[in-house]
Amino acid sequence: MIKILISHCLLGENCKWNGRNNARDLLISIQDKVEYIPVCAEVFGGLPTPRIPSERVGDKVMSEIDLDVTKNYMDGALKVLEIAKRNNVSYAIFKERSPSCGVHQIYDGTFSRNVVSGKGFTTELLEQNGIKVYSDEEIQELILKVRSNG
Repeated sequence: MIKILISHCLLGENCKWNGRNNARDLLISIQDKVEYIPVCAEVFGGLPTPRIPSERVGDKVMSEIDLDVTKNYMDGALKVLEIAKRNNVSYAIFKERSPSCGVHQIYDGTFSRNVVSGKGFTTELLEQNGIKVYSDEEIQELILKVRSNG
């Protein structure tokens, strides 16, 4: 069975910055063909839920109150990579625009909801280590991949 790292919030876990989740019902449609490995880099990095919103600014992640939380994000990313390696994972599906999980886009660091091209810390680290990361907006593409391999 194919193993897929997945942002825990996409499975309904209330681990988002605001204490909510980003549940995606469509992910259930492939649940019998995959083994999900839920992860949350922010939580793994020691940040609470809920937490002050943070955005990536270059090589740093800053909170809305100008607190540098880069170390938390890096620690969380490293823990996710360790889990991926231990489980021999080839794919991940993450929440777009997150400073950890953004695949193609992230918020621009101004806390004005402006989006720019970029990757979250965890996505960047996983891709550097050969893991293909899909965004939650590419669920259909991942489903096709799983069905063709399964």
